Amino acid sequence: MTEVAFHFNAVDKLAYACRLLRKACASSARVIVTGDAEQMKLLDAQLWTFDPMSFVPHCLSDAPAQTSAQTPVILTADGNLPASLPHHEVMINLGQSLIKGFETFERVIEVVSLDEQDKAFARQRWKHYSERGYPLVRHDLSPKKVPA
Repeated sequence: MTEVAFHFNAVDKLAYACRLLRKACASSARVIVTGDAEQMKLLDAQLWTFDPMSFVPHCLSDAPAQTSAQTPVILTADGNLPASLPHHEVMINLGQSLIKGFETFERVIEVVSLDEQDKAFARQRWKHYSERGYPLVRHDLSPKKVPA
């Protein structure tokens, strides 16, 4: 059964996604990232520039099949995941909608910002997963306060 993790209170979803994807690539994970078209465009650009000392190999979901098959990170703006996606290990959802086809992945990571509307949509997704018996994990990304 798909494991679902919610990463709450991301100050900057795209910056967090870049770090998460760098870590995933370092562990040889194969990841599909989904969100709205603008998010994917910005994430594509940010993955080229967020860390001058590393590179996260990625492509868009409309890349040739041979490229997609060899690329560990695929960005897609399609809420209904294309059947042609070559791997189903990890899916990271940066968007606000429940992604149809999520159950074909071993793990789903839902990244949720500090925005109240984003949190409200996340609560709906949490309820959907919970009602269907998916194991849920919660990670609070709030900055840790140092005692004075």
